[in-house]
Amino acid sequence: MSRKPRINPLKEIRELVAANRYRLVPHAIARKIERSVALRDILFVLNHGFHETSQDGFDIKRQSDRYAIRGKTPDGIDIRIAVAIDNMVVIITVIKLGK
Repeated sequence: MSRKPRINPLKEIRELVAANRYRLVPHAIARKIERSVALRDILFVLNHGFHETSQDGFDIKRQSDRYAIRGKTPDGIDIRIAVAIDNMVVIITVIKLGK
């Protein structure tokens, strides 16, 4: 994964998701099961959520920028999704926020 700066990562994420160019790493699969978050909810938040820049970071293991997308599912559950972009959206983890 590259370290090139992204002007609008949310736009790029949405374009890639619309083209079905995404994958969940094993950690994200485990967390989505553990936290009872459906894939459709993850994709909904990636398409309708906001870029939570204060939670962005650099993933040392993958040597890539990590972006945080936050939003509510159609059922009103507040979640944050950590992703990287490498010719596709790499979904790293899913976090349920609030109660």
